[in-house]
Amino acid sequence: MNVTVRTAWTASYPDPVSVASGDPLTLSGRSDDWEGHRWLWARDPQGREGWVPDSLVSSDGLANFDYSAMELSCFPGDGLQVLDRTHGWTLCRNARGQTGWVPDSHLILPGS
Repeated sequence: MNVTVRTAWTASYPDPVSVASGDPLTLSGRSDDWEGHRWLWARDPQGREGWVPDSLVSSDGLANFDYSAMELSCFPGDGLQVLDRTHGWTLCRNARGQTGWVPDSHLILPGS
């Protein structure tokens, strides 16, 4: 599926949290509800900190799946390929092959 960027988005973190399935995550106890989705503040094994979707973290503090919080800067009118969606964000690939997350609110999604 392809989408078009509605509103520009600038990536927030140059070196975001990134884990492989089974990696330990250290949770700070901070959480946030963003647009109806629960996010947790976590530290990855390399010491990087940031928000992760609550579905990433197992009950024993391990990553349930591979995840990178890398965001994708984009501009109105850009066409993006959708790779995944969760927690109000869409994982996209642009025409240059760059991949990252963009908030759903910045995209023209089917049915919106």
